[in-house]
Formats: sequence, structure tokens, C-alpha cells
Amino acid sequence: MAFQEQADVTGYRERVESRKVPGNLPKLTLDIPSGFVQRARTIATRAAIVAAAVPVTAAVALTVTDMIRRRIHPLTSKFPTEKPLTEHIDETATTVYTYGADLYDAMLDAIRGARRTVMLESYIWKNDEVGQQFKQALIDAAARGVDVYVIVDGFANLVVPMSFFRFPPSVHVLRFPVLRPGMAYLNVRTSGRDHRKILVVDDDLGFVGGYNIGSLYATHWRDTHVRLQGPSAWELRNAFVDFWNRHRKQRHPILADVGSGTWLPHLKAARNAPSELVFPIRGIYLDAIDRAISHVYITQAYFIPDHDIHAGLLAAAARGVDVRVLVPHRSNHVVADWLARGQYASLLRGGVRIFLYQGAMVHAKTATIDRRWTTIGTANIDRLSLTGNYEINLEVVDPGLAGRMEDIFAMDLSNAQELTLAQWAERGALAKIGEYLLAPLRPLL
Repeated sequence: MAFQEQADVTGYRERVESRKVPGNLPKLTLDIPSGFVQRARTIATRAAIVAAAVPVTAAVALTVTDMIRRRIHPLTSKFPTEKPLTEHIDETATTVYTYGADLYDAMLDAIRGARRTVMLESYIWKNDEVGQQFKQALIDAAARGVDVYVIVDGFANLVVPMSFFRFPPSVHVLRFPVLRPGMAYLNVRTSGRDHRKILVVDDDLGFVGGYNIGSLYATHWRDTHVRLQGPSAWELRNAFVDFWNRHRKQRHPILADVGSGTWLPHLKAARNAPSELVFPIRGIYLDAIDRAISHVYITQAYFIPDHDIHAGLLAAAARGVDVRVLVPHRSNHVVADWLARGQYASLLRGGVRIFLYQGAMVHAKTATIDRRWTTIGTANIDRLSLTGNYEINLEVVDPGLAGRMEDIFAMDLSNAQELTLAQWAERGALAKIGEYLLAPLRPLL
């Protein structure tokens, strides 16, 4: 047996030796001209710069053109609205607002009537007549002994004088910083903006929705906000407290996390929190669209759905669901408009109906499905909102509120024009080229 093993080893070595490449063969060499690698790197770098510059240049050109057009043709047309109506969900009263002046009156009344606490969070807060009214109401509340807490986003208010956000020491102000550690490395935990709009008064009254604070929004923008009065206002209080305690500075007091004695699975807040890598709002949209059997009505200021939401809408339409999307004919962000248009053809071919709101900016972030499910909040259907910013949307399963939102959607359709596939196919070659050039920016917005 040992002899046989030795023979096997010897034979294996002979076979390996026979397969070795002879040492006298010429060596293969690659004759690269001098400076070729450097020239290749230069060409690649320039190509990358051009590839990035083309969509950015197109976006800048569009923005400048739109600024000029807005001066000549501002979005100031009147639009239909409805008086606030209230629906009850268990022990919580829900009131929907579709006109800014009505909403601001209700919010200011709540602040002026506050007895214990006021918590206000706003993405944009203008230094104008309406903005000054809110500022004075908060100062007055603090002067009479109310605990007042304010959160504003630093980036969104760069154009607002810093002096506007100087309050007496009795008003606690957290300015969410423009720059934070990690942003330069595109760390999603530190790159999101605070896009939320929340007001909570005395822990029993809460407001949330798409309205920022400013005179323009009071009369010229069509937006949607909802008021919660009752136990479910805790959903908004809890969102404010969690954000405040996580991002406060040493000078800011810690807010009490009181918990909730009410559990309403059919009325709850979905909160995107980049610092925790939590983004549930995208999930509630995907789940609700997947459940639809009759209709899906979506109203969005900036509609740039990702692959999964895009596919979900097409799948719903393919199984016979009436899918309708209402967006501005012209929004205040022209680049977002053009990026949205890049998906119109595939949506229209798939049976999704698109309606363009006329003469005014529709800024609502709402949806209602099958007269059972609805969402009202701050998140747009785009990458920034669904996987980037701090956002909050109420998710409500209630036929009363869903029916109310369907009535509002029908009202908005009366001020919109449907875009058909035939009309879209007839758009000019320049428009198609613009959509193509801007497409690389879609993942950024």
C-alpha cells in the first residue's frame, strides 16, 4: 500500500511538471505610450464634470426662466375651498382645513387660549404680517406663564432675518442647524431637514399638515391641515417631544415623555426620523396602495415617486383601481415639476389619471383610498421626503374622514384639467430633451 501511494505521488508530480510553462518563452508586455494613463484620467474627469454639469445647467436655466415667468404671471388665481368641518374618531375630533386664513385663525386662537404649554414646529416661518402675529401670540403666551417651545429649520429660513427668531428668554427656541457633523460625507443620519409643521397646545389640541407660516400661504396657496382635539393629540405631542429631546442643546430644557393611555391603531402618526434611519411613511403608502380595490386619490405638491411606488400605482391601475393623481400645473419649484413629468408617460400608459391644478399652487400632501383610508401630513411623494427629511403624516382608517377627504379631492378636481396620454405625446421636442437632461437629478429630489 505504501509503495502504491509513493507511485501515485510521483506520477502527480510528473504531470504537474509537464504542464509548467517553459521558462524560455518570451514575456508578454503592454507597450503603453508615455502619458497615456494621465490623459485617460483627464478625459474621464472631464466627462464626469460634463455629465454632472449638463443637468445642473439645465436646472439653473429653468429656474431663472421660471423666476421671470412668475413675476409676469404670478400664481394668484382664486380657487375653491370649503369651510372647516369636523369628524369624530372615537374620543378625538378631527377638523380639516383647506384655506390658510381659516387655519391660522384657529391656530392663533389656540395659542391665545393656551393655559399650560405651546409647542410649535415649522419648516418655513416668514417675517411678514402672519409670521409676526404668530410670534407675538407666542410671546404673549409665555408672558402669562405658559411654557412655550419652538422648533424652526435653519436652512429653510436662511432668507429670514436672524433677528426675527430672537425671542424673550421665556420662549425656548431650537433652531435646527443648517450644517451638522457628517453632512459632508452624505450621511443620511445627519443630512435631513426638519420639514414638519406641528402645533400642540395644552397636550389636548394638535395641528399638522402642509401649511408653513406666512401671508402668502394664507390666501394664495391651496393646502391641507388637520386639527386633532382629544386623546389622539398625543401623537403630535410625542413627535415634537422626541425631536426636541434628541436635538436640543444644553441650554434647552428636557421635555417630559408622558406616554399615552390611548391606543388607536386606526389613527396614528407615521414619523420619518433620519437620525434613527426610520422612514415609515413610504411604507404606509405602499401598503395602502397595495390594498386598494376601488380607487386611489392622491394630491401632491411635488410628485416624484420612486420605483416601488410607481410600480404600485401601475399595479393598482392594472387590476381595475381608479388611480388619480392631482399635482400643480405650475409649482413653486420648476425643477421638481420637470422631474415629475419624466414619469408621466409611463403612468398615463399604465392607466393612471393625472390632473393639473390650475392658477394656484396646491401644496397639500394627502391621499385617500377606497373611502376607508386617508393620510394627511408633511411628506411629499419624493426621495427627499420619503427617505431624507424629518416628516410626519397621520394615517387614519375611518370612513368619515376618508369620505371628507374624497369630497375635498372632488372640489380640487373642479379647478384642475386632466392630462391625457394623447396630449402628453404631443408635447414639443424641446420639452422631451429637457426631461431627458434633467433625469439624472431625480434621485436627489
